[in-house]
Amino acid sequence: MPKGHEGRRLTLMPVPDAPAIKVEHLSKTYRILRREDQSSSAAEALIKRARQRRAPRRRETFEALDDVSFEVPWGEVVGIVGRNGAGKSTLLKILNRITAPSKGRIELGGRVGSLLEVGTGFHPELTGRENVYLNGTLLGMRRKEIKSRFDSIVDFAGTERFLDTQVKRYSTGMYIRLAFAVAAHLESEILAVDEVLAVGDSDFQAKCLRKMREVARDGRTVLVVSHQLQTVSDIASSALFMEQGHLMLHGTVEEALEAYKRSFAREAPLLREATHRPGTGEIRLVEAKVADDITKPGNEVVIEFTVGANPSFGNRYHLSCLLNNEDGMVIAQCDSRVADFFLDPSTDVSGQLRITTPWLKPGAYTVDLSIYSGGHATDLWEQACRFQVLPVTPYPFPTTPDATDHGVVFPQFEYTQI
Repeated sequence: MPKGHEGRRLTLMPVPDAPAIKVEHLSKTYRILRREDQSSSAAEALIKRARQRRAPRRRETFEALDDVSFEVPWGEVVGIVGRNGAGKSTLLKILNRITAPSKGRIELGGRVGSLLEVGTGFHPELTGRENVYLNGTLLGMRRKEIKSRFDSIVDFAGTERFLDTQVKRYSTGMYIRLAFAVAAHLESEILAVDEVLAVGDSDFQAKCLRKMREVARDGRTVLVVSHQLQTVSDIASSALFMEQGHLMLHGTVEEALEAYKRSFAREAPLLREATHRPGTGEIRLVEAKVADDITKPGNEVVIEFTVGANPSFGNRYHLSCLLNNEDGMVIAQCDSRVADFFLDPSTDVSGQLRITTPWLKPGAYTVDLSIYSGGHATDLWEQACRFQVLPVTPYPFPTTPDATDHGVVFPQFEYTQI
């Protein structure tokens, strides 16, 4: 290997006795422009270039991954958990050879099939049918092998009517269904799945979870990145907990999830300072709180927020809120786009989000708030605020505890006799 390239070596090792994945001292460093050197428009960039023609642009380094090492045996489903910016997605991109490591070594015991962010792996100008064959070819499969699995892929995805349509015409849900079906059925030895399954409907998510368990039973290896702790708990046999580019723990699912939860409590005070939060930073939340931090089931939850102005930022933006229970399960997502609610960055904004249903069961809840513009997150504030729901029932008729023990919310319902 040429000198200077020792840290960029990815080796495919189809050795039966070797682990499915072996990662040694893996690091990934990005060079980024300092914020004050970045330009928000083409005109501003030209002016800066004219004024500072001889001045070197100052760059900072960002360690997305730092000295990560672990091994994964065959037949395991490994959950990867961590807060935003922990390095989870970067790790999967390196394993999929989408990006190269800065240092370290990876040994893969077979081919990697992946479902990462929407848009990765498919050519938008090709039809669904053509992309199935393209993906199989990239995995080293013969056309006959792909054809033998083609009907299973189409049946799983439920996209038969649109097979001869260019995938750029697909909705996000259609794209995800076909992409997962291709990744799971083309029988790569290693399957890597990022958070994108969160965009599917509940029936399809359940079908995907069953398929990942089936893949592992066949002796193949599955890597799953998810913020849904319940998903990791349901399907994973071991887990990695990552924090700020470091692998903090590789152990049982219970150990990793507990470490993940503790990290929130430890970092919550620090995240009140906007500069410590992920996001591009042009628009930031200044304050967030729950109007009543102690409430009862059936009461509406009112989240109050303030966003700082940035008159030089030309695009309008929207908000997204995730409501999480104490097990880390996302109970609800409230995205302002579905209410056609967008905000102007030219002035400070104070507002409210009112959540009227579902009725929340007793326990502790946390609120994640995010700001997005043009498909990019400008601020990601995990556990921006929290509240407690008291252990009382919202129903008018008392009964024994087994009548309300199950489920994650109290539904509002009625029975009728016909």
